[in-house]
Amino acid sequence: MTFDPEQFRFHHIGVACRRIECEQRGWAALGYAPEGARFEDPLQGVAGIFMKGSGPRVELLEELPGSETLTPFLEVGTKMYHQAFEVPDLDRGMAHLQHYRAKALSPPKPAVAFGGRRVVFLMLPTRLIAELIEME
Repeated sequence: MTFDPEQFRFHHIGVACRRIECEQRGWAALGYAPEGARFEDPLQGVAGIFMKGSGPRVELLEELPGSETLTPFLEVGTKMYHQAFEVPDLDRGMAHLQHYRAKALSPPKPAVAFGGRRVVFLMLPTRLIAELIEME
């Protein structure tokens, strides 16, 4: 399968946390500041905020009440648990990664953080989780 690496544009690193406010202070000490407002996404089961600094953009995420979206990562102490990439065609980007044996963790769905654009999370054979974000 041919692949144009320019089609996958890095967007952020997802960071699981128990409380965004506590995690935010640590990132602020490294020169990071909020990029936009905090959001809640009931479909994903998370609340989050993006932060920018001298390094890559990060998305701090905590579970909404009753959600266990991040529990598997929090229980084992994994904070940085996914890398996100914008793609011009979500279905083709997904098919590309599936060609390399990536497994979708759930079907694509609209995400509040991206104005309703669809996202999908895939687990690569290396155990890396990649989030694909549909470009505008």
